[in-house]
Amino acid sequence: MKELFDQTSDAVAQMVTRKYSTSFSMAVKLLAPKIRRHIYNIYGFVRFADEIVDSFHDYDKAKLLDRFEADYYQSVADGISLNPVLNAFQHTVKTCQIEPHLVDSFLQSMRRDLTQSDYESYDDYKDYIYGSADVVGLMCLRVFVNGDEKQYQELKPYAERLGSAFQKVNFLRDIKADFELLNRCYFPNLTSSELNYETKQEIIADVESDFKQALIGIKKLPVEAKFGVYTAFIYYKSLLNKLKKTPHQEIMNTRIRVSDSAKIGLLARSFATIKLNLL
Repeated sequence: MKELFDQTSDAVAQMVTRKYSTSFSMAVKLLAPKIRRHIYNIYGFVRFADEIVDSFHDYDKAKLLDRFEADYYQSVADGISLNPVLNAFQHTVKTCQIEPHLVDSFLQSMRRDLTQSDYESYDDYKDYIYGSADVVGLMCLRVFVNGDEKQYQELKPYAERLGSAFQKVNFLRDIKADFELLNRCYFPNLTSSELNYETKQEIIADVESDFKQALIGIKKLPVEAKFGVYTAFIYYKSLLNKLKKTPHQEIMNTRIRVSDSAKIGLLARSFATIKLNLL
């Protein structure tokens, strides 16, 4: 009956993904079935950790994160957890040979969100992004390459740049909420002032550089992963372009979104690009 419990755990991770991110769910559905479940499992784990530090304001966040982290490590040691999300993730970690330091780095960045409100140096900012986003890209890459160490090492720098790009777009899109609700500012050039035209352009240029490098790696991905990852890529690129066209004052006052109809159009564009072998 353990198999049934594992299947249920995977289903819970999938449900978490669909509830929390329709855009990411759309991209995951385009991955090959044999790798899709592992990406859901990764997302479920990182989403729960992120929710602890970002959303559970009426509870002792440090205590919750401590327990979540301890339960994860225990699940790896035992090969099972009664927390379905942790049970699903520990199975993916072992099956896909995800290195322990990737998970450790992610949890360290989540812990920083409990006490650190800004990042004064670019190195500090980069270190946070590595733990909160780059390592998640590397976890997914482990799934995509299916044990091919040579391919993993070749694609590793590009996966990190894609993770960075996604995270920086999220930071820029959510800048209002981070300021007002969480008292956080991730961009080092905004620690002493609000977003202005010049700093916005610097951020956009930095993200565009990440996207340019990430695309090189996407073109080299296994066919089972390429459609889904490219779809996520063009979604975030579209969101960045929308932010680029939005005055900095408006970004500080509202959350920029990509409409559902636009998402459908991006999906069609992605399908055509892959189907016609234009990538």
